[in-house]
Amino acid sequence: MKAFVINGKLDGEIASLPNPALKPDEVRIKVAYVGICGSDLHYYFNGANGAFVVEEPLIPGHELSGVIDEDPSGEFALGTRVTLHPATFGQSEKGIEGKPHLWPHGAYLGSASTHPHTQGAMSEFFIATRSMIRVLPDNLSLEMAALAEPLGVAIHAVNVADGVKGKDVLVSGSGPIGLCVVAAAKIMGAASITATDILPAALLQARDVGATHTIQIGQDQVVDNSYDIVFECSAASVALSSALQSVRRAGIVVQVGMFAAGPQPIAIAPLVSKEISLRGTFRFNDEVTDAVKMLADNPWIESIITHTFPLDEAVKAFEIAKDGTNSGKVLVKIN
Repeated sequence: MKAFVINGKLDGEIASLPNPALKPDEVRIKVAYVGICGSDLHYYFNGANGAFVVEEPLIPGHELSGVIDEDPSGEFALGTRVTLHPATFGQSEKGIEGKPHLWPHGAYLGSASTHPHTQGAMSEFFIATRSMIRVLPDNLSLEMAALAEPLGVAIHAVNVADGVKGKDVLVSGSGPIGLCVVAAAKIMGAASITATDILPAALLQARDVGATHTIQIGQDQVVDNSYDIVFECSAASVALSSALQSVRRAGIVVQVGMFAAGPQPIAIAPLVSKEISLRGTFRFNDEVTDAVKMLADNPWIESIITHTFPLDEAVKAFEIAKDGTNSGKVLVKIN
C-alpha cells in the first residue's frame, strides 16, 4: 500500500509498504480522507511536536474517514462508512477514573510520543481495533466525517467550560480548531460568539460557521472584562495574556491551543485579581461520537474544509495547511 511517511524535519515521502495484517479484534479500513492537524505540521516541518521527536518513519494522521474493507468477525458489513476514535487509553489513576483521555501510558494515532511510534492513517489502508470504530449516519459524507476528530476536540473544550448556553463567548484564534469551537459554541447555545485572528480570511470563515462578531488583531481592540468564557486556541502567550484581560471577573478561560514545552511569558496578575478560572482541555473523552451527530445535523460546518489534495501531493497539502492566509482545514484524499 502507499502511505505518506515523515522521516524527519522536511523529510516526507510517498512510500510503498506491506498491506497490514489483521489481529482477531481488528478491522481493516480503506481510508478515504485524512485531515492535517497542527501536530502533523509540527512533525513534518520541525521533525518534532513539542518534546516528541520523530525518531523512526512516522505515518501521520488521526482525523480520518473510510470504509470497512475487512472484518473477520463479521460485526461490520464490508463498505460500512466509518470514522475513528484515535486514542488507545492507558492506565487509570486515582481521581481521573472517569477521564480515560487523561490516563497515562495511552497512545494516539500518528504520534511520536510512543516507541515504537503510533502510526497514523495517511495510507491506503489502516488497521483499527473494533472499539475505535464510529459508524457514520447515511447523510454524513466521508469528506465531512474527517472533521469529527477536531470537532470532538471543540465539543470537549465547551464541556470543560461547563457549557456555553446563554453565554457571551470569545474564541481567540480562528484556525481550524478555533473554527470548530465557533461552530460547536453556536450549536450548543452561546448567546454571542466573537472570533479573533490576525488574518482577515480566517475571520471570514469564522463568520461562516457562526461568529456574531469578529476582531482582527492589530487592527481592532478586544474589550477588557467583556466575555463570560474565552477559548484560547492560538497557543500564543500574548493571546493568553489578552484572554485574561478580556474575560469578565469570575469568568472562565479555557486553554485549547497546545503551548510548546518550557516557560511562557504570560501576564498572569488578572487571574488572581479577577478570580478567573483557567482550565486546560486535552483532546476528548468520547465527544467524537457527539461530533459525528453534530456534523450530520449541521452540514454548513463543511465550510471549514478549504482544500483537498490527493495522496501523491501530500507535501503540497502540508505546505498549504501551514499557510493560514487562505486555508482552513486541509484534507488529503487517499482513495
